[in-house]
Parts: sequence; structure tokens; C-alpha cells
Amino acid sequence: MKEQLESLVRLALGGLKTAGVLPADADPEIQVTRTRDKTHGDFACNIAMQLAKPARRSPRDVAQAIVDHLPASDVVTKVDIAGPGFINFFIDPSSTLKVIDRIREQGEGYGRSELGAGKRVQVEFVSANPTGPLHVGHGRGAAYGATVANLLAAVGFKVHREYYVNDAGRQMNILAASVWLRYLEHCGVKLTFPSNGYKGEYVRDIAGILFDEHGDQWACTAEEAMHDLPPDEPAGGDKEVHIDAVAERARHLLGDNRYRYVFELGLNSILDDIRDDLAEFGVTYDEWYSERSLTDKGAVNKALERLRDAGHVYEQDGALWFRSTEFGDEKDRVVQRDNGQTTYFASDIAYHMDKMERGFDRVIDVWGADHHGYVPRVKAALKALGDDDAKLDVLLVQFAILYRGGERVQMSTRSGSFVTLRELRDEVGNDAARFFYVMRKCEQHLDFDLDLAKSQSADNPVYYIQYAHARVCSVLRQLAEKQLERDPARGSTSVDRLTEEHEQDLITLLARYPEVVEAAALSEEPHQLAHFLRDVANAFHTYYNAHQFLVDDAALRDARLNLCEATAQVIRNGLELLGVGAPEEM
Repeated sequence: MKEQLESLVRLALGGLKTAGVLPADADPEIQVTRTRDKTHGDFACNIAMQLAKPARRSPRDVAQAIVDHLPASDVVTKVDIAGPGFINFFIDPSSTLKVIDRIREQGEGYGRSELGAGKRVQVEFVSANPTGPLHVGHGRGAAYGATVANLLAAVGFKVHREYYVNDAGRQMNILAASVWLRYLEHCGVKLTFPSNGYKGEYVRDIAGILFDEHGDQWACTAEEAMHDLPPDEPAGGDKEVHIDAVAERARHLLGDNRYRYVFELGLNSILDDIRDDLAEFGVTYDEWYSERSLTDKGAVNKALERLRDAGHVYEQDGALWFRSTEFGDEKDRVVQRDNGQTTYFASDIAYHMDKMERGFDRVIDVWGADHHGYVPRVKAALKALGDDDAKLDVLLVQFAILYRGGERVQMSTRSGSFVTLRELRDEVGNDAARFFYVMRKCEQHLDFDLDLAKSQSADNPVYYIQYAHARVCSVLRQLAEKQLERDPARGSTSVDRLTEEHEQDLITLLARYPEVVEAAALSEEPHQLAHFLRDVANAFHTYYNAHQFLVDDAALRDARLNLCEATAQVIRNGLELLGVGAPEEM
């Protein structure tokens, strides 16, 4: 319906241009939205206020001119002008009833569109360092990123889902050192584990694999492992120095080949676990992009050379600095240290340069909210490279705060005292986890209530929505059990029998579904769809509790069953975009 009205307005504007009322180059975006107050009609358009200045007329005069040039329509019963120039459309109720047939005919396709016109969009999300299992904080980024990608694909964008694997750098060396130390413990070596090492049980498991493969052939004494290392927690000093020294000692004692083996064992064990965890969560990727591949193919050096040639880097104290302050950042950033090693930021510059070179029309990064300070420097780098930084959209996701029994659960990857995504899924199920993660805007804090997520009540939104779908399926089973006849075609010709207020409210909601999908996709706000589905479920439960569906009047029965079937289809379509199942029995 929204599209039909926008088309009518577009035709009216064409007529006004021909008549000379509007300049030929006037091409504003036409937005038709549903009204909140039914006394103001069903839909409203504010185009007259956008055109007042180029038309050199008052908004109300422009609105009247548009109304006078609107083509005839069998769905519009009345058009009013309100306030400063809003054009309000009143829709023939019988045309709204047709949505039931449209939903049943289009099935899984209802709500999908070609709005994106095949434009290429990359969505990069999760991209957690492979230094440990995914925790519940990563789960929110996974659910959010996957749903945004689903929504964009549903409205016609060609979406490329990507995970950036941080398989190089300091944190991976700390992981390798942690595995090595736990391996020494397997060999019977008694030592004090570094306070900044990775302490999770998963590190012991990986070390156990290494011990099973090589026994104590790669072992050394505690004295050799810790000889002449800086103190672990120096008073007022940098305790990171100790763990870095441990990693360097591991490389020295193992040698390059064996150290690389330990490094790869830790990386691949954890990365395989992450892949499996996400796949079980219903999150899959088109590409797992390796950070190391950037160096291997010379992308990092290429990015630095491009910045150098453009005069955006300088040397100071032996290091290479990027002049990011010239592009709005708060301070300049090191891209190459005085020891010749490039920084994480240099890799990130190269990675985003590579994204632009791959020809995406739009690039979406889903990051944790703690990376908010990183946004201006990455955009600064793109500007310095001569790329369009407006193509990059960074969505910041607040980590979920998990509560069990009213108590907050603390999380720390290095200490190992965290709740994994897999543990969360085992406790509440994939469906509840996926839904709860996207119930709020991504930038809002999320208190994840485990007790609510597991409850079978109307207070649990995902249960409430799924139960509405199951209720429809139950009605259809009862139809068969009672051996009642059903004729969907008769139901289609009898939709005018659906005059109850509950029916009208439900039908109006179902007609809104395509608009909600479009709005949620373009605004990157999955919570809009989540809240809409709860509204649909509430409308259906209210309808179900107020009326009998399997009535003796066959025509009314068939019309109501068609409406029930359409409701189930919309719920099913919406839940699929959220990565949530639609059970037939509960």
C-alpha cells in the first residue's frame, strides 16, 4: 500500500513539473508513513513541505496542487490536507483485506523487496580475537550482525558476510605462550603462571593435545622457562612486560618451527571452536578473512606507501606516525614502531583499504562499544587514502550483561571466569538467545535475564510470539480432527465477513509487515521487527481469546482460517529474519 501511494504522489509531481508548477530538477525523496491517529487518515506524506521552497509557494498551496494532480485510485477513499501541509490518505478498508490473499500467495516472499537493487554491502561482525571461546558479549554482536545482514538481503541488497580473523599480533603470541606454559605443567614442570596469561580451561585442553602428540620432548625446566624475566607484577610498573617476555622466551626455547606449531595449534583449535559455535547459533559467513593475509600479499606496506606518497605520515623517535589529527582524530597514531613492526592500526587501515578495493557500495562494521574511539581514526585513514569514508558505517554494540538468579555474572577472557555463548545457548536455547540479543537498539545496554528467557509465559517475548504461531497450527489440527471442511477460495471471497475490531486490528498489522522490514533494514535496527512481531502475537492472542474460529458458518470459518494462516506466515517470515524458529507445537 505504501508503495502504491508513493507511486501516486510521484505521478502527481510529474504532472506539476509538466505544468511548470515545480522546477524540472525537483526530485525529493517521497516518504509515505502510517499515521498514529486514525482520524488523520491511514497514511501521511510530508512532500509538500520539502517542495515549498523550490516551488516558491506555501506548503499548503503545494499540498493542494499535489492533491489536485493525484491520479484516481480504487484504494484511496479520501485525501485531506492537515497542519502545515501534510497530505493524509484514507484507505478503502476492503483493499486492506486483500493483504490476506497476498500473504498466502507470496508465502515466504511476503515482506521481501528489491529496494536495495542488488547493491553490494559487506557486513563484518563478531571478529573476536581467536584467543578463547566466544562469550555472551560476543553473542550479541553475532545475533545483531547476522540479523542486520538478513534484513538487508530481504530488501534486495547483495550481502557479503565476513569475519575478520585477528590471527597475528601480540594477543596471539600471549595465547601461544599460555599454551606452552600449560604444556610444561602437563610435563610435570612446576611454575607460577603469569597473571596476564590466558587462564581458561580451554588453554589446558589445547596444551593436553600438544602433550598427547609430543609427550615431554618439547619440555624444559622451570628455571629455563623463567630465567632472568622481568617481574610479573612490578610495583608501579607495566605487568604486560612479563607476559611479552614469556612469549619471547617460548619462541627462543622452542625455535621458530616448534613455536609456530604451538601458535597454530592454539589458533586453529579456538578458531574451529568459534566456527562451530557460530554455526550452531545459526550464524554463517561468506568469508573468514585472515589478518595475516594482509601482510602476506603486501597490503599493509601498500597502505603505508599510499599514506606516505600523499604526505600523511611522518617519522618521529624512530617510529612512523599517521597524521590522523588532520582528519578529525584527537591525536596522531603510530603505524610502525621503532623496531620496524607495524601496529594493529596499520593492519586495520590495510583491511579497510582492501574492503574499498573490493568494490562494495557500502561497508558495515559491527564493533563492541568499547571500540568507539577507534571509529574516527579508521575514517581518518580512509579519507587520507582518498576513499569515501561515508561508505563505512560502524555500528557499536553494547555488551550484554548476564544475570542469573538476580546476580550479575562477571566475565574475563584471560582469567577464564566467563560464561561462553555455548553455555548460554545450552541454558536458554538458540531461539531465546537470538531474540533477546536484538530486543533493544545495539547502542543500548542489555541486561540479559536468564530466568525470563527460560520462562514459558507472556512476559517472555519470544515464547509469546512462538506460542501465537503454535496456536494457529493447533487450530488447523483441530480442523482436521473435527473433520471440518475448509475451502481457502471461499475464505478469500468472504473476507468482508471479517468485521470484528480484533480482526481489523490484526489485518492492519499484517499489512504493515513489509514496511517494518524495510524500516528495520535501512535503519539497521532489528529491534523494530522484534517489537512488531510481539504486537502481532498480542493481536492474535487477543483475537483468539475473544472469538471462535471453527464456527458453523463455513464462509466465516474459512475467512478466519485464512487470516490465521496469514498471521502464522508473517510470524514465520519475521522470526526467520531474526534467526528464530517457529515451532508448530509448544
